[in-house]
Amino acid sequence: MRDKVCQEFTILGKDNFRSLAILVNSKKYSNGTFEEISHLVNKIVSLAEKCCAEGVDPDCYETESLAMSAKSCAENSPFPDHPGTEACCTQQGLERKLCLAALYHPPKDVPTYTEPPTDELCEKFKENPKDFAERFLYEYGSSYGQAPLPLLAASARSYLSMVGTCCLLTNSVSCFLESRLERKSLSLLPTIANRVCSHYAAYGKEKSKISSLTTFAQKIPSSPLEDILSLAEDFSEVLSKCCNSMAEECMQNELSNHTAKICCRLSDKDDRVAECCKGKNPMENYFCIYSLQRGQSPELPQFQRPTGEQLCGEDGPYSFPRGDGVIRMAIREGALPQLRNEMLTFLNKTNDLCETYARSKVHEFKKRIREKYRKKMPDATEEFLTGLVEQRDSFASTCCMMNAPPTYCSLKVESCLPLKVLINGMIAVSIT
Repeated sequence: MRDKVCQEFTILGKDNFRSLAILVNSKKYSNGTFEEISHLVNKIVSLAEKCCAEGVDPDCYETESLAMSAKSCAENSPFPDHPGTEACCTQQGLERKLCLAALYHPPKDVPTYTEPPTDELCEKFKENPKDFAERFLYEYGSSYGQAPLPLLAASARSYLSMVGTCCLLTNSVSCFLESRLERKSLSLLPTIANRVCSHYAAYGKEKSKISSLTTFAQKIPSSPLEDILSLAEDFSEVLSKCCNSMAEECMQNELSNHTAKICCRLSDKDDRVAECCKGKNPMENYFCIYSLQRGQSPELPQFQRPTGEQLCGEDGPYSFPRGDGVIRMAIREGALPQLRNEMLTFLNKTNDLCETYARSKVHEFKKRIREKYRKKMPDATEEFLTGLVEQRDSFASTCCMMNAPPTYCSLKVESCLPLKVLINGMIAVSIT
């Protein structure tokens, strides 16, 4: 670790090393305050400055890093707080350091960074350029925690260069307009990468493939299974290759190739895809395809439901692949019809809710939902109805979107699932 830190410090120089440390630790501790991240970064830079110099005591890094972990465990520590800190602090020496280093906050499902208006932005920059840059790196890193670090760093450098140039010009507005057009792809890429890598982090490779297959089927339901299965497999490969890659160009190159494959296979299946593929910039084309909403479902033949024997078979077609084995269902005799009914009821209710949301204007949705529940529950109080409407609106506005945040919406869905089916022991899942 000492060699890695000292190599980065020597190659980057103190200022760039500090900037990278802010970005890295803002990604890692997404719930930390700017002051907490600053305290941590100050200590990291100080350690590197002191212990990476020529002729320094070989034990310097070990001594200083142990002192830093002790400071993390002290009461009223200035570093980012974490629920796991207390357990780590019961250990000593290297074990404590490794335990503390492994702690991180869950990445934010929805980025919170919003760019201020140009006038306000330039005013803050001129007041204190260094503070402006560091606060931006903190906000950017904590908001896009799942985007690959090299990609995030390149985008941040480009943005700060634009601000530093345009804010010093008399006609800053036209400078910003021109610069934003030039860096449109670079600014889109962290947003895209953060979203797709969030799904990969939440689902893993195999489930990401299934999720991608489902998304393609919903967006372009007229597509042949062979085409969207191939594209789903290709997309999961892109994510496994690039989400944790330290190669700056990985995501851009691989997504560009993936976009070309989508355009080749699906342009003649859907006019919206064909329109997206007319652009000359692959990243803009991908973002256009990514942003497409559900297509019109075609009339399909009646689905032949599998029997209980087919579902339960160890090597049957309904075993679900998993990275470390296979998920197999074990279902009590006679429970399948009830389970199916419970799940279909839940899916139909969710589908109706999302369809209502898609068809409604902002204020109409709450009104329609309130009227629906008032008819169902005529004795309910206004306070109860308001709470129910707000709950459904919160779910629909976030989770009915095609590219909904996975972790947040998984928790929301789980809280609504017909859990009595699971609790009654009618279905059990064994992972082998």
